[in-house]
Amino acid sequence: MKIVRQLYDWVLHWADTKYGAIALFVFAFAESSFFPIPPDALLIALVLGSQTKAFKFATNCTIGSVLGALLGYTIGHFLWWTPSNEFTGIALFFFNNIPSFTPEAFYKIQEMYKEYDFWIIFTAGFTPIPYKLITISSGAFNINIIMFIIASVVSRGARFFLVAFLIWKFGPQIKLFIDKYFNWLALAFTVLLIGGFFVIKYFI
Repeated sequence: MKIVRQLYDWVLHWADTKYGAIALFVFAFAESSFFPIPPDALLIALVLGSQTKAFKFATNCTIGSVLGALLGYTIGHFLWWTPSNEFTGIALFFFNNIPSFTPEAFYKIQEMYKEYDFWIIFTAGFTPIPYKLITISSGAFNINIIMFIIASVVSRGARFFLVAFLIWKFGPQIKLFIDKYFNWLALAFTVLLIGGFFVIKYFI
């Protein structure tokens, strides 16, 4: 945990440099395929430093994250299986070194794809579920690439623009609230959104 905290602080320090926007793009890109720290913290810090650029930063973060998601998809699609359908060395490296990325979680995602397809990608993109697990699994299980891109753009964009909007609207006083409750808010929003679509599908 100490290493993770040091990594978190290192990510945040970029907000005080002239390379903050570039760092945000890089971290958003990397987090979608292998990096353990979500870009939200740096996004919040950058928007607090320049609220007029809130939505520019959110756009930057979204583009970086979706491009990173495509890298994750590529890793899963081309580098995950041997010709005999076993895990490659790259796959084993992820399982052994990436937090929350286990063979059990990987196969659980396959089961969830069969039932929820678009919604599992959306949920992972918007909530605290490790997004890299979804991006790589999508490629490994050959999930429809168009659906994958649409779900990624919608979910990642919704997440980052929501954070940027809250900071833009309410300023520093909302930061502690976001830090403390963002995961719960994201889960609640996703449940309500998916629930609404189920209501429309089955009852209207």
